Amino acid sequence: MGSRTSSISRPITIRRAVAWDAKRLTRLVRGSGAYEGRYAAAVEGYRVGPDYIEAHRAFVAVGTEEHGGRVLGFYSLVLAPPELDLIFVADEAQGRGIGRLLVAHMRSEARAAGLDRVKVVSHVPTEDFYHRVGAVRTGTALANPPAVPWDRPEFEFRISSE
Repeated sequence: MGSRTSSISRPITIRRAVAWDAKRLTRLVRGSGAYEGRYAAAVEGYRVGPDYIEAHRAFVAVGTEEHGGRVLGFYSLVLAPPELDLIFVADEAQGRGIGRLLVAHMRSEARAAGLDRVKVVSHVPTEDFYHRVGAVRTGTALANPPAVPWDRPEFEFRISSE
């Protein structure tokens, strides 16, 4: 992901994901430009199901009326062990601060759950994004072929108690 400088120009609402969001979230993951080319296999056939949404703290960023109420991004926070499992922003909505907004919301949810740290295994092209939103590099997750045949950077968000 390249450097993004613009900010959110329209109101965005973050709400808890519900079962009927599953197909939209699956399309968002599978259609992500960050998973083109050599990375396509990692999301081919990937599914965010209603069961996943129920089991984790999944939240969606929804645009207001001028966006048609569209889901512009989402994240999923796993509490045990604490991990930001998924975070995606629609390609056409990137560069407007939605990812930063989702991370801020995730930090708030983690704090409310009593967490002091949240791990992230990053997709290689999104490493710069995590640096920009305050995550600290902690290591490398080794390749896990055939699903993920490349090493991935590991990060951690440190959650303040404030």
